[in-house]
Amino acid sequence: MAFSDDEVERYARHLVLREVGGPGQQKLKAAKVLIVGMGGLGAPAALYLAAAGVGTLVLADPDVVDRSNLQRQVIYSGGDLGRPKVEAACEHLLALNPHVRIETRQVALSAENAKAFTAGVDLVLDGTDDFGVRFAVNAACVAQDKPLVSGAIGRWTGQVGVFHGQPCYRCLVPEIPPDAETCQAVGVIGALAGVVGSMMALEAIKLITGAGSPLGGRLLIYDGLTAQTRTVKIGADPACPVCGG
Repeated sequence: MAFSDDEVERYARHLVLREVGGPGQQKLKAAKVLIVGMGGLGAPAALYLAAAGVGTLVLADPDVVDRSNLQRQVIYSGGDLGRPKVEAACEHLLALNPHVRIETRQVALSAENAKAFTAGVDLVLDGTDDFGVRFAVNAACVAQDKPLVSGAIGRWTGQVGVFHGQPCYRCLVPEIPPDAETCQAVGVIGALAGVVGSMMALEAIKLITGAGSPLGGRLLIYDGLTAQTRTVKIGADPACPVCGG
């Protein structure tokens, strides 16, 4: 899979990295990644994955662009208001890097269709704020042995974790929290979405290229107010209804 002159120049900073180089960039070009939710986290993650040269991005989101999205969903502009998010995002990503292939799915993921969405991809990123969708994506990833990069934000705090096999996301969140709140209800600082979405993209790149130590079985928690991070280990739950511990 040869690179064009444009690609060599475009990815020059990757190609000189010992941990990526030509072989890693080839892996990125051959990869197919599903991004579930093109909101605050999916938007920056998609931009960085497209810029990095991930060969195929599959964008899944049922919504249209709303004015309130523009505070943090940096892939969109005022001219995109009312457009399907996946359609607008596709246009902007191809403008950023015409060497990537974009597939769009303007459909909400559910327990009924999650396996169809995750089939045929190498990796899944989930940045939604709906626990039902998160549970469905996790179950499909476990069933099909797909790595899952999961991110979440609220107010000033964000988190990123990588799940592949055991423990799975349901080991971390066994049931929908009774006090679960969305960003719409509690608010979120816009720049936090960029921080966490970029972390998700970085974990995906590490998984694809084999560089470094991804957050497998660990959760990175970032406090934007104090600029502090901590990483906690996630234990496998023997009673997990999905991976069985």
